[in-house]
Amino acid sequence: MNKFESELKNGNFVVSECITCKQIVWPTSDFCNICYNTTKWRNANNIGKIIEFSKKNNSFFGLIEVEQNLRVMGKIVTDKIPEINQKVILKECSFNKTPKFIFKTITN
Repeated sequence: MNKFESELKNGNFVVSECITCKQIVWPTSDFCNICYNTTKWRNANNIGKIIEFSKKNNSFFGLIEVEQNLRVMGKIVTDKIPEINQKVILKECSFNKTPKFIFKTITN
């Protein structure tokens, strides 16, 4: 299990960021895929926006952008139909064979 997976398993969403060019490295890695320097691990931003979404039965899920074009799939918890570009907050993350993210919509 790598650092990303072990942190998710503990409920922490972390990313690797290049110490030289400051780019988020995705998928996460100890080395930058742009300038090949080392990365540091840090907590990801827990606020994102909905890029696209779909509905299955009574649940919404979608593609969420959290920072620097970093996008993850996750469940969207909401009282009404979500909207594209609507802000969401990460409420829960975990790892059990695959990453799991749960976001809640933020109302203005």
